[in-house]
Parts: sequence; structure tokens; C-alpha cells
Amino acid sequence: MVAYLARQAALLISFIAMLQAGCGYHVAGHSNSLPQSVHVIAVTALENKTTSYRIEQKLTSATVHEFLAATKFKIVSNARDGDAVLRGKVVSLEAVPLLFDTQSGRATTMLVTVKCEVSLTESATDKVLYHNENFMFRNEYEISTDVPSFFEEQDPALDRLAQDFARKLVAAVIENY
Repeated sequence: MVAYLARQAALLISFIAMLQAGCGYHVAGHSNSLPQSVHVIAVTALENKTTSYRIEQKLTSATVHEFLAATKFKIVSNARDGDAVLRGKVVSLEAVPLLFDTQSGRATTMLVTVKCEVSLTESATDKVLYHNENFMFRNEYEISTDVPSFFEEQDPALDRLAQDFARKLVAAVIENY
């Protein structure tokens, strides 16, 4: 009787393990929830509703680059040429000091938050494939405490921010979460 119960328990544990193995989890950035009819995505220039100069250009450019690098889709800029159209607005950009140098009192790490409205619409049907009016991107960035090098780092820092933002946005759009 004990051997029978032990076998039943082993079978039950095996069954539960198999169920959990197929639970639907996947590595972010490696699934595609878009319709099979979408082959060309038009990425229009993001609108800038902030006071940050050219942030929309950096984010749009990085998003196009990320789509090209990480997906099989052809990317165009004209909305009429795409099977789907990605549109968005940069609603806010905020950078707040996170860590400080104990000697000088200057910030050494900033927390950058970008809030956007983003939507992907299928051109043929006007069906919304992805929509998030509160797409949030947050990341920490170290900054130099040397004032001259801080100004030299501004463009590369924005480029890093844009690349990180684009990675998250493309994964969200493709995986629809």
C-alpha cells in the first residue's frame, strides 16, 4: 500500500511539474503577438509635449533602429506605406538626483523617467494592436561630477537613454503587454 501511495504521489508531482513547465512564460523580446498580416511598420515621428529640445528625435530614431535590429519587420516613416502605424507623444521627461557624492554634495546618479502615449494601429482595419497612454520608462544613469565633462556627455547620455527606452518600447509593442 505504501509503494502504491508513493507511486501516486510521484505521478501527481510529475503532472504538476509538467503543468508548470508549460505555463506560458517566455523571455522578453522574443515573442510576437502582432497579426501575421503585419510585415511593414510605419514609425512616425513622436510628438514632443515637453520642453526638452530634440528628445522626440532621439527617441524616434532609437525606436526605428531597435525595430530594425530586433525584429523582422520592415520599417518606414510614411504612415501610408505601413501595414501598421506606430504613433506616440512624449508627455514628460523628468530627471531627479538619486545618489550624491558625500564629499562635494553633487549628484552622481540621476533617475530619468519618460512618460509617453503610444499606439500601434493596423492600417487596413484601423484595429488598435497596442495602446498605452501611460507608457513609463525609468532608468538610473551615472553622471560626471566634473562640470566640463558633464556638458560633453549630454548627447551620449541622451543616446543611451533613447536606446534603453527603445528596447523597452519595442518589446512592449511586439509582445502587447
